[in-house]
Amino acid sequence: MKLAFYDTKPYDKEWFDKLSQKYGCEIKYYEYKLSADTAWLAKGYDAVCIFVNDDCGRETLGILEKVGVKLVALRCSGYNNVDLSALGGIKAVRVPAYSPNAVAEYAAALLLSVNRRIPRAYNRTREGNFSINGLMGVDLYKKTVGVIGTGKIGQVFISICRGFGMRVIAYDPYPADDPSIEYSDLETLFKSSDVISLHCPLTKETHHIINAGSVSLMKDGCILINTSRGALVDTHALIDGLKSHKLGGAGLDVYEEEGDYFFEDFSGEVIEDDELARLLSLPNVIVSSHQAFFTREAMRAIAETTFESLIAAEKGEALKNQLVP
Repeated sequence: MKLAFYDTKPYDKEWFDKLSQKYGCEIKYYEYKLSADTAWLAKGYDAVCIFVNDDCGRETLGILEKVGVKLVALRCSGYNNVDLSALGGIKAVRVPAYSPNAVAEYAAALLLSVNRRIPRAYNRTREGNFSINGLMGVDLYKKTVGVIGTGKIGQVFISICRGFGMRVIAYDPYPADDPSIEYSDLETLFKSSDVISLHCPLTKETHHIINAGSVSLMKDGCILINTSRGALVDTHALIDGLKSHKLGGAGLDVYEEEGDYFFEDFSGEVIEDDELARLLSLPNVIVSSHQAFFTREAMRAIAETTFESLIAAEKGEALKNQLVP
């Protein structure tokens, strides 16, 4: 199997190189993101491997099919960047679960960091400032956390929050088979939660599930955590909620327009995205660059699952992680 690998970072190459010989796969690495402009680079390859910010829309898929690509392998769980209705003769697979613990633990880390102002405290003491003014948080014990999405990651996050002694309520149109989870409708969740954490996929139904209307329903001082997909949150509504002090803080590992910035180094340049720049300026907001998944265990699982899909496709076997329209 010959694989064209797009949007390559050093850590991707490290883990895929470690396993490529074991699975007998020839890989060509490209730093370019997949798009209609770069799809022709896959000519002569059986499959392409892409990540969250690659463009696999109708035009791109058409070019891939013309140059002979038979499989699109996403090395992630989300697939909102793939036009499933335009797959044609190409099959698509994903990595549905690489480390639910990694993402859930990171969501908890964001919650603790936002609540207790840990980045601000760290920056102060690095400069010799040991004042604790402005660093006050709240006890999470007995507070209510609303979890939107109760798949594998959401369930691990629920377990972590229970360890803090928090009350958990959840919303999911497809409830988990777990009688211990207390489900509610969205309006009740928004009105009742001291913390809201998003663990759902991005679909037409969940796009901007956090918006001006939902923010207005929330408790004063509610903390929002998002480790799923940026477009679950209407950024303008989020900023308004933070500026008006309706929201007490936000921990964001994803951003609605992250494709232009995340996973790259812009430390020497001006951030031209005004909403991202505004979020970065707020003292009660933490923005990280889509790293919740980023553990050794997760990277190995991503590589192994991707190779297993490639081998199954080469042998003509059923693809257990296949995406269908």
